[in-house]
Formats: sequence, C-alpha cells, structure tokens
Amino acid sequence: MTSARDEILERIRSALADVPADERPSDVPVARDYARQAGLDPDHRVERFAHRLRDYNAEVRRVPVAGVSHAVDEACTAMGLAGVVVPRALPEDWRPSTVTVTEDHDLSADALDGIDGAVTGCAVAIAETGTLVLDGQERSGRRLITLVPDHHICLVTVDQIVGGVPEAIAAVAPAVRDRRAPITLVSGPSASSDIELSRVEGVHGPRHLLVLILDSRS
Repeated sequence: MTSARDEILERIRSALADVPADERPSDVPVARDYARQAGLDPDHRVERFAHRLRDYNAEVRRVPVAGVSHAVDEACTAMGLAGVVVPRALPEDWRPSTVTVTEDHDLSADALDGIDGAVTGCAVAIAETGTLVLDGQERSGRRLITLVPDHHICLVTVDQIVGGVPEAIAAVAPAVRDRRAPITLVSGPSASSDIELSRVEGVHGPRHLLVLILDSRS
C-alpha cells in the first residue's frame, strides 16, 4: 500500500513535471488582488485579538508596560510554576523574579520536560484569527521551548498586533527568506480530540496559554 505521504509527494512531482529546472517562484506572476489589510484601528485589533484567543480557551490580560514584571510574577504564582525557560533575547523586565529562570542555551527536550513553563515574546500577532506568530529567534525563542513545557506565557506588545493573516506573513517574510526562520502559528493551548470529539489539551504542546498584551497607554 502507498502511504498518504508518498501519494502526496508523487502528486507534487507530477504537477511540477513541466516546470523548467531553472525557473524560480519570482519568475511567475501571482495575482494578489485579495485584501492585504484588515482595516482595523489599533483598539479594535487588540479587542478582536483578545476575543479570539478567549474563544480558543487561552487566558488573556492587558497590562501596562510599566507593570509587566509584576504581571509575569503574578501569572507564575497563579499557575504554581517553580521555574520557567526564557529565550536569551527576552528583556530582563519581562522575566519573572519569583521563580527559577533558565535561559535557553540549546536545552534538550529532556531538560525542558523538567521545567514548568516558558515565557517568551512573539514576532507578530493576528487579530482576526487570535494567532501568535513565533519565528524561532530573538524574543520568540526556539520552537522547542514553546512545545515541551506545560505552560506558555507569551508577551505581546500592542504594535505587534496586525489585522489579518496577509499582514502577518508580510511581517515575517524577511526572516523566512533571509534566515530560513521556522514559523510556528499558535492559536490557543495545544488541543486535539478523538473520534468521539472528546477534547484533550496539551497533546502537541502547552495545555495552558496565557497572553499578556503590553500597552504603553495603560
């Protein structure tokens, strides 16, 4: 029997059979007459982003930039976290002071499995879909640190929230083209369901997602 993967790859090869070997994606014009921007003002973007996240069973709080350290400490205490992992580029005032903080220096999956949660930033966030876009670098951190620990606290600044998917893709496109950055899209806690539609969270990643929206105007 042919596996689904083999069948998919064979169809791709067949579809590309007549493409010249030296042809590149940029050589072929692509119609882009779809809506490129959602047209939401900043307040509506934040409101819609928070609303969508709550629909996905994520926890959302809007906090003033000046109070971010206190908000992270409160969150860690409320979740009962003993320690968290953070990306190397995470600002000092975004890190908790009441729990053990481990900076990620290529930690193994086994090491991460012994850490309660991750505190990260993101590359961009999408209001229409309630999605965090992580690019595997800087404040986002490696993909692994946001998949293994049981809790994920993600800090998002208001100016990182865009209206729709095209805006988000445009924002991370340079990182993908120039550095081949791995993009991870997160919409709520990791969840799956069986054939009886019984929802189980934490199957492919953290079972609890808390998003702190940092607002300099608050």
